[in-house]
Amino acid sequence: VGNDRELDLVLAKYDALGSIAHAKMLGQIGLLTNAETESLVTTLEEIIIDVEKGNFVIEDSFEDVHSKIEYLLTTKLGDAGKKIHTARSRNDQVLVDVHLYLKDVIKDLKEQVKTLFDLMMESAEKHQNVLLPGYTHLQIAMPSSFGMWFSAYAESLIDDVTMLNAALKIVDQNPLGSAAGYGSSFPINRTFTTKELGFETLKYNAVAAQMSRGKSEKIVAFAMSSVAATLSKFSMDVCLYMSQNFDFITLPAHLTTGSSIMPHKKNPDVFELIRGKCNKIQALPYEITLITNNLPSGYHRDLQLLKEGLFPAIQNLKACLDIAIFSIKDIKVKDNILTDKKYDYLFTVDSLNEMVVAGIPFRDAYKAVAEQLENGTFQSPKETKHTHEGSINNLCLAEIKGKMKLAY
Repeated sequence: VGNDRELDLVLAKYDALGSIAHAKMLGQIGLLTNAETESLVTTLEEIIIDVEKGNFVIEDSFEDVHSKIEYLLTTKLGDAGKKIHTARSRNDQVLVDVHLYLKDVIKDLKEQVKTLFDLMMESAEKHQNVLLPGYTHLQIAMPSSFGMWFSAYAESLIDDVTMLNAALKIVDQNPLGSAAGYGSSFPINRTFTTKELGFETLKYNAVAAQMSRGKSEKIVAFAMSSVAATLSKFSMDVCLYMSQNFDFITLPAHLTTGSSIMPHKKNPDVFELIRGKCNKIQALPYEITLITNNLPSGYHRDLQLLKEGLFPAIQNLKACLDIAIFSIKDIKVKDNILTDKKYDYLFTVDSLNEMVVAGIPFRDAYKAVAEQLENGTFQSPKETKHTHEGSINNLCLAEIKGKMKLAY
């Protein structure tokens, strides 16, 4: 029951790394001889090489990665291999595997997000003076710019990095030694394995360590969901902006697809798929919540189901980030969008603000501009004079870069 054999291939390297630390610790406390420790470590390092080369498989005769690796150790080393499971349970093995794996996943995602951030900031700088209509309620609202649009999503990515940092803080705790969830009567050294595995700290209470199963996955899923939400919203903007009714941007042929019957069509399938996949990823935290929210403390087989949703979602999010990074540099923005008369009303707020600066009370200025609009005498200034931090003419791009530097 279950598909652990397929999913556990992702964890194989981390299971071997956890076993190396565990073997060294068993040698330190005298439960393994020096020779046994060295032979176990050497064989486990060979297994990691096989994993990295793609030569590691988990046959149907094995339940999971843990039983396969123990079998390989026992087959090659005899009694030394049989001793590797001393003072350990599969429960804390998978905890260690998942924690180590998620640490690497978060670091990879942060690197991808930072790359996307840099590209968005480059586009913001390049197009900061190209005006763009801003919308509320999908109605023409106020002037914006491509510099503001690109840097808005870039700054949103900083929030996503903050979420990833929080998730990393949670998973960067060593659960090894919790055994079946209640510790061990062996005199194991958990501080040693914490340092050996590169964890920031130890999950001290053995029950708390066991309870991190599900909680760690859910918190990482929420951080992934934050990244996915930013990508999804950006993708929706791209799809909207390249439609003929908006016509703000264009995409090159290699980022669009045609219709089977309409020869004029250039569809933004790339960004539609990013949007769809990222919307699916945003459901993941709630899937994990529903699997785990009524489980009491201790291990339950339900927890194995978490891998089925989480592992593919990680690969999908990495792929979506790769696609966004590949595509964003080829988005072509259009100049002179605001020459269309339907965008004249974008500047009504700017006009009434000028009247207020001249001494007219705001509500009177509002009514005066409204009357101009009503009788058709409104004259659009077609330019912006926004000076405050984060406005069209003062994007604070350097400050946004500084924020990302601190977060990253």
